[in-house]
Parts: sequence; C-alpha cells; structure tokens
Amino acid sequence: MQSLHITAALPEIFLALSACAALLLSAFVAPEKNGAPALWLAVAALLATALLAALGFGGAAGPAFHGMFTDDRPARVMKVAVCVFSAAAFIYGRHYNAALGIFTGEYYVLGMLAVTGMMVMCSAGHLLTLYLGLELMSLCLYAMIAYYRDGALASEAAMKYFVLGALASGMLLYGMSLLYGLTGALELQAVAAALRGGEAGAAHALAVVFIVAAVAFKLGAAPFHMWLPDVYHGAPVSTTAFLAAAPKIAAFALLFRLLAGGLEQLFAMWQQMLLLLALLSVAAGNLIAIAQSNFKRMLAYSAISHMGFLLFGASAGGAAGYAAALFYVLIYALMSLGAFGMVLRLSNGARECERLEDLKGLGARAPWSAFLLLILMLSMSGIPPTAGFFAKLSVIEALVQAGLVWAAVAAVLLAVIGAFYYLRVIKLMYFDSPDHDAGGAAAVPGAAFGVKLLLSFNALIIVAMLPWINALIALCRQVMLHFAGQA
Repeated sequence: MQSLHITAALPEIFLALSACAALLLSAFVAPEKNGAPALWLAVAALLATALLAALGFGGAAGPAFHGMFTDDRPARVMKVAVCVFSAAAFIYGRHYNAALGIFTGEYYVLGMLAVTGMMVMCSAGHLLTLYLGLELMSLCLYAMIAYYRDGALASEAAMKYFVLGALASGMLLYGMSLLYGLTGALELQAVAAALRGGEAGAAHALAVVFIVAAVAFKLGAAPFHMWLPDVYHGAPVSTTAFLAAAPKIAAFALLFRLLAGGLEQLFAMWQQMLLLLALLSVAAGNLIAIAQSNFKRMLAYSAISHMGFLLFGASAGGAAGYAAALFYVLIYALMSLGAFGMVLRLSNGARECERLEDLKGLGARAPWSAFLLLILMLSMSGIPPTAGFFAKLSVIEALVQAGLVWAAVAAVLLAVIGAFYYLRVIKLMYFDSPDHDAGGAAAVPGAAFGVKLLLSFNALIIVAMLPWINALIALCRQVMLHFAGQA
C-alpha cells in the first residue's frame, strides 16, 4: 500500500485554489470589469503551476495517494506544456473575448479548472482518477464553448460536443468496468500485473475496443472525429485556440496511461486498432481538408490528420514510439496554438478571419503576420527545417524500427497529399490579390505589443529550436523509458 504524499499533487492543488481565488475576486468586481483581474490571475497561476511542476522534474518519481496518483517525469513534462500553452491561449484571446462580451472572470475560472483536470489526467495512476480528470476537463470545455450565449453556432457546437462526449465517456466507463471485472483491480499498475502472464480472450478484446474507441474520440481521430470540425468552427476562436492545444496533450496522457501503462501486456491487440485508426485519420483528415473553404474547418481536419500521426507513433511501441508520440503532440500543440493565435490576430469582434479568401493578399497587407503564418503552415505540412518536419520524421523512424515499413510509407504518401492545402494558404497570402467584394481587403486589426511579441515567439521558436531538436527528442525518449519497460 502506497503512502500519501500530498506534495506530489502540489501543482494541481495550487491551481485549483487559484481558480477559487479568481472566482472570489470576480464576485467582488463589477461584471463588466472582472475579466482583466481574472485573466492575469489565471496567467500568473498557470505559469507558477508550470514552475512547480518543472521544479520537481529532477526529483524522485513514484506513486502517491495510495497508488491513485503518479508523479513521474512524463507527467511533469506534460503538465508544464499544458500550463504554458493554456496561458498563451488566454493571452491571445483577451481582446477577442472583450469584443464578444465574454471577457469575464467565470470564463477564466472554467479554463483553470479544465487545466486542473488535464493535469490530473497526466498523473493518473488509477482508473477512477483518470476518469475524474477527464470529466473535470470535459465539463469545463463544454461550458467554455457554450459561454458565448449570443452565438447560435457556439450553442450548437457545445451541444454536439456534450452529447457525443457523454457517449464517449460511457464507452470508456464500460471498457473500464470490463477491465475491472477481468483483473479485479482499478490501479493501473495492479491491472498490468494481473494481465501479465495471463491469456487474453474475447472479453479482453471487448474491453480494449471500448477503451480505444473512447480515447480516439477524445483525440479526434477518425472515424470518431465527427464532433471536431463543428466544434472548432462553432466555438469562439479564443476557445478553439485553447481547445486545440492543451487538451490534445491531456488526451495523449489518457492514451499512454491506459494503454502503455495499464494494458501493455495486450500491446499486440491494441496496436492493430491504433494502426487502423491512424491510417483512417491521416487519410480522411488530409483528403477532406482539401475541400474546405473555411480556415477553421481546414485546421480542424488538419488536426484529425495530425492525431493520426500521433497514433502511428504510439502504435510503434517501445521507447522510440512513445517518445515520438510525445514529441509529436507537443510540437503539434505549439503549431496549432500559433495557427489559431494568428486567426485571433487577424480577427475582431465585428468580423472574423475564418474564410480562406480572407487571407488573400495578406503578404502585402500585413507582411510580418503573413511570414509567421507561413512558418506555421510549412511546419504543419512537415517541410524542413521546421520542427513539424522532425516530429513527423521521428514518428516515421519509430515505425521503421518497429518493422511497420508499410505504415511508414503510407504516412509519408498521405503527408505529401496533405501538404497541398497548407501550401494553398501560402499561395493565397502571397500570390493572390485581395477580394474587395468579399471583404478580403479589410485592414488587419491592431493588437497589443505583448500579443504580437508572444505570437512572434510562438511561430519563430518552431524554426529556432532546430539546434536542440535532437536533445528534445532524446529528452522525450528518456522520460518515456518507464513505459517501454526499460526503466
């Protein structure tokens, strides 16, 4: 029986208390003025939480709270990323939220609690803890999407996400209940020990099917992707920017805690499922994205294809595969945050930059913004020397090392097809004239210097990290050694 170590959950405790403080602060400030104090308190709390998680990086790792919580290096890496990306998303959306009338303290309280749920997922060592973190994150995200009550699309997106999310949660619970019936354990280490040496049967396969389907939904992988384009399109852009970055890291935590941590003995079973989901996601995401005329929907289908690459990495298994998947999700979250941050930069309350035609002539109207978006699009398409190229390369190398050459070839071919719609964005910015009738020639709205600086750093770091790429991949491999059975 593991002892109770409350310091292991110090980042989560601090952030939850900060959310309560932000809620109390909002109650004592006029509703029309309580957004700014809550925002800056949220940003400060998130950065402080990231620091707390980072300070424990070199410390001893191990279970806490009687095995329900795990404080290890993968959790610390993901917690730092989740907090930093969430803080950046809040800063990007400040002026947009004010223009839409949702710049209130309650919005940022929901965001902080959602991040708390993500962090619990990152450190979950127990099926109940994992589900608790997932539901805390999901319920807050539903509310954040629906918070813009004057938007019909936002309400529709929230309802779709809620209904389908409840269905996915039910599937996950059913899979967990089957797993508990088969192993008699809820702690992930105990589940893994109970499966070790045993013979997998049809009941095990059924449990794995339900769990993998639920994980695929949370990642937005095909064919469980039906919610993602509508939510990305319907939600306010500020919420979409938050939704597109940090929750993807939490969904990856759900995947590796359940599959690599608890069901490693059934690797041969869930590997085939992940390969099929990955192939469908990369193919469907890239092919459907080509037909999109809405920039946000194009990025949504792009996200589906990127989640396919993540699943390819996880399906390779071993230290190389898990490290490639971790590195990929971190780089994707950085790129996605920058892309939606650019949409926020080019939007205002009266008019959103959401159609591809709105990008026509951006190179002449706003050269620096166009250059940053150029970097982001090149990285998402996997063109060197951007970080996106090395993220894809690490996944392909892991597949080849695992003997899955056919999957590596399919991933490369589909990535080449997917490069078309990213290059189309570049073509619109630099080679097309603004469409005056469609409003494409509208002036680019102004932005605070801090937002411009942060967005510039967000995009430029994708290229600037090139000298340290090998070190970052090695770090990801080092933190994933435990889940490859090599610690």
